[in-house]
Amino acid sequence: MSETSLNTVNLADRMANSSQFKALYAEGMGLVEETANYLDGPGRAASKGLPRLAGVLYAAESMRLTTRLMQMASWLLLQRAVNNGEMNRDQVLAEKNKVRLDSFNCDRAAQGWNDLPDSFRDLVERSLRIQNRVALLDREIYRPAEAAALKPDNENSVQAQQHLLQTVFAKR
Repeated sequence: MSETSLNTVNLADRMANSSQFKALYAEGMGLVEETANYLDGPGRAASKGLPRLAGVLYAAESMRLTTRLMQMASWLLLQRAVNNGEMNRDQVLAEKNKVRLDSFNCDRAAQGWNDLPDSFRDLVERSLRIQNRVALLDREIYRPAEAAALKPDNENSVQAQQHLLQTVFAKR
């Protein structure tokens, strides 16, 4: 290993151990709790008054929403375990294979979407934004070759890292 590679800082690993990760973790886990409270309370009541098509869409989207949030929460918990020294990278890699971050999207053009409660659609949108931030961070940490393939050919590594920071930690 050269002296240069010994002094190289992996920005993605640094981000995963940073205050920004802690904020992302808190935001993600907070959204899980907020969503559970909504679906068990106001969302349940609101869904009963929806037109039939919107009611079916609500049921399908709420399942996607909870699945998306559980997958994202699983990733955040695994990363926190690594950060706290409770698991090593190899253990996390073995568990990470069970986590899906790039699926469970929604179809905003679906018939009945605009009939869904605004609060529910807001939860879906926020979950998608957090899912995208977590998926990007996951690619940067665990699949650098895949993440590099997503970068334009003319983008240098500093620009790429700046873009990553802006994307991963962007708020709404």
